[in-house]
Amino acid sequence: APGRKVGQPDNKASHFYLAQYWANALANSGDAELEAKFTSVANALNEKEEVIIAELLEVEGKPQDVGGYFHPNDELAAKAMRPSATLNAIIDAI
Repeated sequence: APGRKVGQPDNKASHFYLAQYWANALANSGDAELEAKFTSVANALNEKEEVIIAELLEVEGKPQDVGGYFHPNDELAAKAMRPSATLNAIIDAI
C-alpha cells in the first residue's frame, strides 16, 4: 500500500509491483507465446527491482514542472510521470 510520508513508496511503486506481478504471471502462464514475450520482461523487473524503486523514491517530495495545471506540457508531464529510466527502458522494449 502507498505510504503517506515523503520518502515512502507511493502509487508509482504500487504500479511497479503490479506490473512485476503480471509479468511474472504471464511468464509462467503455460502459453508459449506469452511466455516467450514476458519471460525477459519478468526477469528484468525482478533483477532491477531495487534500482527501479530507488529511482522512484528519488523524486519524492520534489516539485515537478509540468508546464501548467490545466494544460500541461506533454513532454514535461511524461518526464514527471515516468521518473525511472530503468523501468522505462524495460517497458519500452516490450
